Amino acid sequence: MAQAAATSPAAIGFARDIVNLGKPRVTTLVIFTTATGIWLAPPSGATLATTLSFLFATSLLVASANTLNCWVERKSDGLMHRTMNRPLPAGRLAPGVALVWGSVLGTLALVLLQLTSNTLTAVLGTIALLTYVVIYTPMKRISPMALYVGAVPGAIPPLMGWTFATGSLDTPGWFLFALLFIWQIPHFIAISVYLEEDYRRGGLQVLPVAHGSKAAWRQMIWTAAALLAVSLAAVVLNIAGPIYLAVATLAGAVFVHGAWKGSKNPTAKAGRKVFAISILYLVAVVTALILDKV
Repeated sequence: MAQAAATSPAAIGFARDIVNLGKPRVTTLVIFTTATGIWLAPPSGATLATTLSFLFATSLLVASANTLNCWVERKSDGLMHRTMNRPLPAGRLAPGVALVWGSVLGTLALVLLQLTSNTLTAVLGTIALLTYVVIYTPMKRISPMALYVGAVPGAIPPLMGWTFATGSLDTPGWFLFALLFIWQIPHFIAISVYLEEDYRRGGLQVLPVAHGSKAAWRQMIWTAAALLAVSLAAVVLNIAGPIYLAVATLAGAVFVHGAWKGSKNPTAKAGRKVFAISILYLVAVVTALILDKV
């Protein structure tokens, strides 16, 4: 009994570290956007059990991508204050454990996606996983263009939600993809601005490291403005109505203004503030889409 009691905290710590490799907060946000794709789609006839199984498979896919990302970036993570206490750079888990765990999760996720949805959705999931791990993650050390590559797998989950429900690629699904794709650009630029020195230590070629803070803020402003324009296409396309129009216009204007105001005093604190605005923007706009469908 004494031995079991002594090993219990270690087992709990191991389990916690395994879960944290998958970045649960990021996974939760992705599931939220995926579920939005299902909600906006016409009734599919899928049972609640099938839908929940699909969302579970999607969460495994995201956790797999994040775990393998941690494995690839374990050395650079060890150089950055923000990430040096993650399980791999801190030495609490062996790299091989993360590699095997991430690979098992990814394989299981893709099998479950095929079983719970359809081939199109499973293919989209495969593209998202491979793009994130094989292309985006190593590209971060080479070019700030990795941001645009990484926005592709980040935008695929809501499209997967749509294809799960419909089995086809239609305009509303592509709108969700476009919205999430463009949102990620100013969102991640804001992160890179307020964590610029950390990224520099880690050798990651984010925009402010590669081209300077001014270039990063300029791109943040115009991509936030592009996001506002694209978000209003939902009304033109009859995907959403007046509730969404009001929320998307106000939230988009706040986002653009925040980026513009931050550029006047381009500090790390200003970047963090725009990052917070970007999170609130996404929650507000997606919630408005949901409410307009009620």
